Amino acid sequence: MAGSMELPAKGGFSFDLCRRNAMLEKNGLKMPGFRKTGTTIVGLVFQDGVVLGADTRATEGPIVADKNCEKIHFMAPNIYCCGAGTAADTEAVTDMVSSQLQLHRYATSRESRVVTALTLLKTHLFNYQGHVSAALVLGGVDVTGPHLHTVYPHGSTDTLPFATMGSGSLAAMSVFESRYKEGLTREEGIQLVADAICAGIFNDLGSGSNVDVCVITKGKTEYLRTHQEPNPRTYASSKGFSFAKGHTEVLSTKITQLKLKPEVTEGDAMEEE
Repeated sequence: MAGSMELPAKGGFSFDLCRRNAMLEKNGLKMPGFRKTGTTIVGLVFQDGVVLGADTRATEGPIVADKNCEKIHFMAPNIYCCGAGTAADTEAVTDMVSSQLQLHRYATSRESRVVTALTLLKTHLFNYQGHVSAALVLGGVDVTGPHLHTVYPHGSTDTLPFATMGSGSLAAMSVFESRYKEGLTREEGIQLVADAICAGIFNDLGSGSNVDVCVITKGKTEYLRTHQEPNPRTYASSKGFSFAKGHTEVLSTKITQLKLKPEVTEGDAMEEE
């Protein structure tokens, strides 16, 4: 009897198809590669709190899909998180942890701690072994002071006074390593973060458009959307743009006629009976 009992299915990511994929690849099937993503996200600790920054370019391969997207995600009133990687993964992970933190605040009637958000994020990402492509810079201020952490897609974390992530992280880190110092003022911290993001924008093709900044201090959060526009549009036609008919080839046309059903009111139904 004991040998025939069915064990409950284990939770987490399913790797049942890994052996099948390895066999198909061995037989000559070319597997799709990872899509290259582009972003510059940064954060630093200053004398009163934490400053986070991000660019606003969202790419889809070689295409700029969105010129002004938001990469700084709300986690709690005192905690925000910058996301790099697959946009859907970063938004889904941060939204999920944000809702868990909200429930925790309801249950405890206390302000969320940054280490709580960090633990939830790293545990979730580690369970999926890097298949959830979310590289994060987490920052906030709680009862124990300001905190800044980086979370890698496989679940490993770092705790640093300044941090960068994304494809433009090396350019941004060069600015931090040459100019960061302890005890920065609010204005100095914002300027340093903006300069680091600009370094990523101008030196990385996957980063671009505007600079978003979020300043978190004790009891106050300021989200400075479009803090800087280092790449303003230099020309826009006053007449707009028009395209003559025939520029795009129409391969096929199909017209489906929709038949409207007559509405039957209660009075009409009774008369028919």
